[in-house]
Amino acid sequence: MLDDTRLAAHLAALRAAQGWTLADLADRSGLSRATLSRIENAEVSPTAAALGQLCAAFGLSMSQLLAMVESDFRPVIPLDQRASWTDPDTGFTRTVISPAAPPLRGEWLLCTLPADTTRSYDRPPRPGLEHHLLLGSGDLTVTVEGNAHALHPGDCLRYQLWGATEFHSAGGATYLLFLT
Repeated sequence: MLDDTRLAAHLAALRAAQGWTLADLADRSGLSRATLSRIENAEVSPTAAALGQLCAAFGLSMSQLLAMVESDFRPVIPLDQRASWTDPDTGFTRTVISPAAPPLRGEWLLCTLPADTTRSYDRPPRPGLEHHLLLGSGDLTVTVEGNAHALHPGDCLRYQLWGATEFHSAGGATYLLFLT
């Protein structure tokens, strides 16, 4: 599991490296200064939505951010050493199967979205981010820039991300997501 203290320190360091104040990051991310302060001081664990907003502000995918916190490049990632993170608000779980790390750009994720859960993102962490989503089980509707795609187990949805996305599951879903 991800260490909230290390994540908090890394987020504070990223902000400082940009020369941004908490107010600057609040403007760029849409999060309040108070929330940012609590996250950077490891007083709260950030939600998936908050991490998504921070990643967009820094121009990083969530896996890139989490890989920076976890460790250096390793060619083999044993099953018991995969980084996993659970959104404390929704129960959404994101496990990094293969993290982005120099020299590799692609990321492979295993995601579990609980029943009756919707996750929305206003913008991608990086314009043009390429997604390849394979639904393993359950039901999932992915709305990409206003176009809804109802997926069934085994379906693969491919797209480049320029705007808003929404993931919704009525009965719960497990899916693989490859990002590049």
